[in-house]
Parts: sequence; C-alpha cells; structure tokens
Amino acid sequence: MEYLDQLKRRIALPSTPKRIISLVPSQTELLVDLGLEERIVGVTKFCIHPLELKNRKTIIGGTKDYRMDVIDSLYPDLIIGNKEENEQVGIEELMGKYPVWMSDIYTLADSLEMIEGLGEMLDAEEKAEAIIKQLNSDFEIPFQKKGSAIYLIWKNPIMVVGTNTFINEMLDFAGYENLIQTARYPELSEKELVELNPENLLLSSEPFPFKDSHIEFYQSLLPKAKIRIVDGEMFSWYGSRLLKAKSYFENI
Repeated sequence: MEYLDQLKRRIALPSTPKRIISLVPSQTELLVDLGLEERIVGVTKFCIHPLELKNRKTIIGGTKDYRMDVIDSLYPDLIIGNKEENEQVGIEELMGKYPVWMSDIYTLADSLEMIEGLGEMLDAEEKAEAIIKQLNSDFEIPFQKKGSAIYLIWKNPIMVVGTNTFINEMLDFAGYENLIQTARYPELSEKELVELNPENLLLSSEPFPFKDSHIEFYQSLLPKAKIRIVDGEMFSWYGSRLLKAKSYFENI
C-alpha cells in the first residue's frame, strides 16, 4: 500500500508496520497513545514521554544524530520523523534504506493531519479519530487576549519565536499577541528586547532549560513585564500532548 507523508512523498508499505522507530519525542508519545507501544522498537534519548519508555526501548541517538548501526540492528519496517526536528542528511541516508514517513508541522491543522495520517497508516484510525475530535473541540474557541508577548527559546544568544511556527500558533490560541513578526526563530539583542517592551515575557522550559533564576535577570531589563517560566512541551509538542494544552493555557 502507498501512503502520502507531509512532504508529499509516497511511502510504499507491503503490510502494516510492526517494527517502528520514532525520531521525534512528541510523535513517540502519540504512537503510545494510539495504542502502538508494542510496535515501537527504537526511540531517541529525548523521547521522555511516557515516563520510563526509554528504559523499555532501544535508544538510537538524538533527534539530529543517529546511530546508524543501532538502527540497522533493529530492522525497522517504518521510521517516523519530522522535517524541522530531524537532520536532513541523516534522514536522507535512512530514506535510502527504509520507509521513512515525515511530518511537516506549522499549524494545528498540520498536526491533526499528521495524527490522521499515522492512524490510517498504522491501523489505528479509531483512536486517532478520537484524539482529533477532542482537539477540534478544545481548540474551537481561542482564549481571551492576555497582552503582547515574546517567547524565548534560548538565552545566549537570545533566540525568540517568530511567525511561521507551531509555537506562534499556540501563543495566539493561548491569548498572546506575539511581538516577533519575523519568520521562524530570530535572534534579539538585549537592547532590541527592551525596545519591544512586551507585557509578557515567556521563558520556555525547552530547548534551553530556563529556570526561576533567570527571571531576575530579565526582570531587570523589563521591570514592568510579567515574566514566567512556561512548559515548552505545551507550546511545541504537536502530538497527543495537545490534549493537555487547553487546561494548561487556562492558567498561564
């Protein structure tokens, strides 16, 4: 059978995959929530949900550096990756050996399409449809506006989230007006950050592990801003973790 991934590539599969490697933490969690944990043979060292999954599966490396010998030893019949999160060179090498299904996600609609596509390909349509139905309900009405915001993902250099990103869409749904209108993940100087003067400064818990100790520094730059640590998974994980997002956004 043939399936279309989100890069518009056709993936030929002789049968429903039984030995899956996931290269993306949020998609690994989704596979488990689709009831497919027994079929997962390999994950990355960053696949932290569900808890202890890494102890039950083989670690194939990170999201950008793969141990090709380990992957080969697992004899996967499907590898699942993501255009942004995975290293292109490594992915292309894997594509030469194995069926590789790639997601490409910028919006909630892209996420729902990914969930639907994996459900169809992996014979888990019923659970995929239930997740999609709940997410459509959760995200039907955005939250009331909470003011302007800047979302930091790195400290030195200061890297922020701009447009054309999934996080930007989540910011908008959560009620924040993103002041960064440059695409993707631009860098800011401290002077530029001060000049933008956001009402809210959101310090993500990932990929840079911002802690409460960083709040004091940024508060000295932006004394009037509301500054807090936010759970980066709720803003950037585009699989079944989204089921927890609505209740989280209600409280930030």
